[in-house]
Amino acid sequence: MKDDFYSVHDSGGRRDFPVPGPQALPPAQRPRERLLKLGPESLSDQELLAILLNTGIKGKNVSVLAAELLDRLDRDKEIPPVKELVRLTGLGESKASAIAAMLEFGRRKWGMTGKRIRTPEDIFHVVRHYADRRQERFICASLNGAHEVLAVRIVTVGLVNRTIVHPREVFADPLSDRSCAVFVSHNHPSGDLRPSEEDDDITKTLIEAAKLLGIRFLDHLIFSENAFYSYCQNNRYIPCMTGSDRPA
Repeated sequence: MKDDFYSVHDSGGRRDFPVPGPQALPPAQRPRERLLKLGPESLSDQELLAILLNTGIKGKNVSVLAAELLDRLDRDKEIPPVKELVRLTGLGESKASAIAAMLEFGRRKWGMTGKRIRTPEDIFHVVRHYADRRQERFICASLNGAHEVLAVRIVTVGLVNRTIVHPREVFADPLSDRSCAVFVSHNHPSGDLRPSEEDDDITKTLIEAAKLLGIRFLDHLIFSENAFYSYCQNNRYIPCMTGSDRPA
């Protein structure tokens, strides 16, 4: 079965990636079979959506449709309405309604709201499902005084730099949430977790902005699928919480 292609657009222009449909994979590697054998936690976000969508359309297999839907969902801070989802070629009202219902049920039942952040590992578990994205996602989480997660949002999609990651955009939602603390993170699709000079500049700028706003800046995590770099853990501009500093 011929691969379909998923396109992304970044500072380098348009890039097309071949995405094979499930039936083009060996049976043991197909999402549904892996879910049955290993459980849903073993699948990527794209694979989970592919199972929910079930089928694609002519010229766009279900894996490509799932990749496009995932990209759309990453760009929305809230669950998009069905009338917006159906604008994606291949999503009719029936599939779009099922996706919207699934997202809302998941948000109500098992959302990250209330998870307490005590260590960089806690942050990693909140954001690691974004690690398989082909473009960088810069993420900000709002927390209350007990460092429990109030909301997790994607601030930007694409190349992370100080022009795009502006304190105004990062702190707009935490201020609305009346947050007492935040953490930020972004994925490195290359797998190289070493902070760049740009990462350092962004971190220092956000730390200073947080001080002015009276919001505690807990950490900046750079992560891949299986590992992470924590500014806090490495005492790079941010001292880690110890003893009495950490909420009970």
